[in-house]
Amino acid sequence: MAQCRLTDFFARRRPRPRAASSWAKRTWRTPSPAKLEPSAPAPTKGGSRKRARPSAEPAREELTRDEPAPPARRKLRLPADAVSDPASPAASGSPEHSSPSKKTKKVISAGQLPNLAPQEDKVPSKATFSELKLCLQRARELGARVQELRTSTQRNDAGESSTPEAKEHPAGPCGEKAPAYQRFHALAQPGLPGLVLPYKYQVLAEMFRSMDTIVGMLYNRSETVTFAKVKQGVQDMMRKRFEERNVGQIKTVYPTSYRFRQERNVPTFKDGFKKSDYQLTIEPLLDQEIGNMVPQLTASRLLQRRQVFSQNLVERVREHHRAFLASLNPPMVVPEDQLTRWHPRFNVDEVPDIEPAELPQPPTTEKVATAQEVLAQARSLMSPRMEKALSDLALRTAKPSSPGSPSPELPATPPATPPAPLKGVSQDLLERIRAKEAQKQLAQMTRRPEQEQRLQRLERLPELARVLRSIFVSERKLALTMEVACTRMVGSYHTAMSPGEMEKHVQLLSELLPDWLSLHRIRTDTYVKLDKAADLAVVTARLACLARAEAL
Repeated sequence: MAQCRLTDFFARRRPRPRAASSWAKRTWRTPSPAKLEPSAPAPTKGGSRKRARPSAEPAREELTRDEPAPPARRKLRLPADAVSDPASPAASGSPEHSSPSKKTKKVISAGQLPNLAPQEDKVPSKATFSELKLCLQRARELGARVQELRTSTQRNDAGESSTPEAKEHPAGPCGEKAPAYQRFHALAQPGLPGLVLPYKYQVLAEMFRSMDTIVGMLYNRSETVTFAKVKQGVQDMMRKRFEERNVGQIKTVYPTSYRFRQERNVPTFKDGFKKSDYQLTIEPLLDQEIGNMVPQLTASRLLQRRQVFSQNLVERVREHHRAFLASLNPPMVVPEDQLTRWHPRFNVDEVPDIEPAELPQPPTTEKVATAQEVLAQARSLMSPRMEKALSDLALRTAKPSSPGSPSPELPATPPATPPAPLKGVSQDLLERIRAKEAQKQLAQMTRRPEQEQRLQRLERLPELARVLRSIFVSERKLALTMEVACTRMVGSYHTAMSPGEMEKHVQLLSELLPDWLSLHRIRTDTYVKLDKAADLAVVTARLACLARAEAL
């Protein structure tokens, strides 16, 4: 069934002959105000049910008299003059607002037009203008404050960028706080704890590796190695600043690695250096090879020198660690061959920087700075009168030597007093507690990596015993194969673990508690048998006691 149009509906409601004539003679012209009064209704045809149209202004009538009528389905659109001035009377009487459709005539009816005028004629009051002025003043103040904060932030950033070495040296002379990734670098290292180097020492070791690589490349092709070439290469490799201070630190750690000299007439191809200027040259110290051949800095030598440098860095940290152990109460002494990790309270990243060694400096030409030096050099070239004047000037400019002030005596170190929470506790009890704690820390520092892995497995055994017993209860079997048991335990344990690692835990569990868990080798498979009647609380308590005894 076809859908009927709204225009067809109006056509059907009218008489046939009148509808045809009205449709043909429709002009859509606005009636003239001269012919019709504003209060009189618009003339309508006999069979039509249309409402009376509002009267239009004469100006709008002359503008729209010869224009074609808009289609019946066009939406209501305000003209440009009505949008710019909504209070104008022309906007209310425009024929463009009228439409032959029923909805448009309802919206622009005669009863609704008077209600629009008082709403559009409203003018903002004085209170509104005062509020706007206050808001504008507040916005200006906030903008000025934001600009000041932005300027101060830019100044702070410029001050930080002017000291780029502050990041490489956590404890700078200005006392700036180092970032967290440097202060807690030792705690964030993966793997088992060991003799971890501080962050700044690791950066220095990486600098030595880069420097040794570049020096080896230049030295192997018989090219003079200068600090300018090495500096540019190291900075390109590490993306960090490399200065003579770092070279001095490398010389302090590994004195027999290079020979440094100040030389002239070194060929350079840069605008910043002259051939007559002194330059710092670097030459690696290598053992003489058999056959009087020129030694080469090969890959094996580079690896060996790198290992020596790392060992020297570890030895420097050991010295600070020994001083820390001697300052404890009671003092501790750990054999160097048994030390596998640092003391728990020893802050590795707070180890002081390595003092740079002195590098050869270019010879300085003697410059005359005082009148006495001028008098000493040109005594034979001056007249007696000028010599007397210069001697008088030297006496006037010389400052009397002030007697050295005696250095103040440092106050004696007060005796160590116990802290406030420990007042009233006997000294013997404190000594016993400290001795026991020192013994525990000594055992922890001398523990091997194999022992550390065993302790970690012992700590997991109580939980694994509960998981294994629940698997046997759910399976309702007296024995399970090792593969099935380990697979089920891996799926039930809260930490990710491989089946091979879980098998090692099961074997350790059978070694510690052979009466509760036993392993039986039958042909190519290993079966696990568990005593379900045993009390699980007793089993876990025994495992916890064994773990504590092993840790001591």
